[in-house]
Amino acid sequence: MLDRIDLSIAAGEFVAVLGPSGSGKSTLLALMAGLDRPTAGEVRLNGRAIQDLSEDALARLRRDTIGFVFQSFQLLGNLTARENVLLPLELAGRSDARLRADELLAAVGLAERGHHYPSQLSGGEQQRVALARAFGPRPPILLADEPTGNLDRATGKLVLDTLERLRADHGTTLVLVTHDTDVARLADRRIHLVDGRIDREEQAVEQAVP
Repeated sequence: MLDRIDLSIAAGEFVAVLGPSGSGKSTLLALMAGLDRPTAGEVRLNGRAIQDLSEDALARLRRDTIGFVFQSFQLLGNLTARENVLLPLELAGRSDARLRADELLAAVGLAERGHHYPSQLSGGEQQRVALARAFGPRPPILLADEPTGNLDRATGKLVLDTLERLRADHGTTLVLVTHDTDVARLADRRIHLVDGRIDREEQAVEQAVP
């Protein structure tokens, strides 16, 4: 449960959300995506209040505006890696869907693994497929819920490096929930939640160029 959260995120910003279990991190993402509706207040996206939109309108909003990356990958097991990336592109009616899927798999280093099913891929490879799928429709906003939580440190770093590169290439606004302070240090801003409230915010410290 969240309590009187007042938060604005600028286009292109990378914000990390930290806090103990039960502090409201995943609830905050769900509200941002219109998956949950606030009991008070409002959620605005590009100046538009979304909490009163119909379910169909919210589904279109998520399809066109918001990408998701989950800790548990959420790949469809009966589809190959390429088909998982291809599916949202085809649903969006992209005429270049197949070319785009191939480009994205290459961008995450899996050009030769597109014909493999999720069960045939490592955890890190599955998460990179999930990144390719999320970036496929070029969403202006990406919400990531513990995207490295199921990965070892080395594999997690590879996934984060890939995520950061894709975000920079696409100019995507990224909101990432994490327990890992090393991951959070990559963000432009860090939001610490405690008991559903913002406990403190931290801005990234610019390092001087020698």
